[in-house]
Amino acid sequence: MKPHCMTLGKPEPGYVNEDAVSASQGVIAVSDGAGGGGLFADRWARYLLDKLPTAPIRSAEELDQWIGNIWEPFYNDCEQEAQRKGGMLLDKFYDEGSFATLVAVWQQRGRPCSWMSYGDSAAFHYNYKTRKLACSVDSLVDFEQPPYLINCKDELQFNGFKQGEFDTDEHSVVFVTSDALAHYLLMMYEVAHREQYDEDLQKAIDCRSKNANYIHAALLLPHFDFEADVMNKLLHSARHRTFFNRHLKRLQRDILLAYDDYSIAMLTDICQ
Repeated sequence: MKPHCMTLGKPEPGYVNEDAVSASQGVIAVSDGAGGGGLFADRWARYLLDKLPTAPIRSAEELDQWIGNIWEPFYNDCEQEAQRKGGMLLDKFYDEGSFATLVAVWQQRGRPCSWMSYGDSAAFHYNYKTRKLACSVDSLVDFEQPPYLINCKDELQFNGFKQGEFDTDEHSVVFVTSDALAHYLLMMYEVAHREQYDEDLQKAIDCRSKNANYIHAALLLPHFDFEADVMNKLLHSARHRTFFNRHLKRLQRDILLAYDDYSIAMLTDICQ
């Protein structure tokens, strides 16, 4: 499977993209730094991906042990920077630390791809023969809950950990995304198969959040083919920054996609 990744931040003056994304021959990953709390979210997200192990993380205990082994150098560096910038920032860092989600998929020779997630970034597997989409997020309603976040100083909440496997073949594409793209993809798949997912769509609409607006807009679309009109267009555009930006802006105008940072990393054997 060939790796590729792309990330695009909000087009605002001086804005820092808090997502980190990586794609190598053995692993793809996204970490969404949560700048709503703490400091240095973008650096923490990048640090997590730079330190990601080459072997799959298969349990919350393994995730906790890995974080326990890597957090201190990051914390010490950021503590020194916060000290240089002033006391209020230092107090904020001591109180809150740094937050980020994490999703990763490891490719294993002769075995299913192993994935783990912590937070609302998501892992996907689409099979072009069966035309089935599998996702680490179980339901659209899950996006209505505050995401679990990995903190650089606080104990991990084990119940935020999810893990599984994707049984891939030559018809497979495996990819990971940050939360806004994940919601868009899962929503469009469920709308394209609304007879099967009507209950889940209605539960998400009943939450009456901003995500309900995107679902309403998707339900008003004329008939579309998920593979041709959603999957292929997204994966094609994600190989070129200009095309990716143009495609996402169109989805925003159509009220199908939340305004956010956008990141995707993929493994694929298919020339699409």
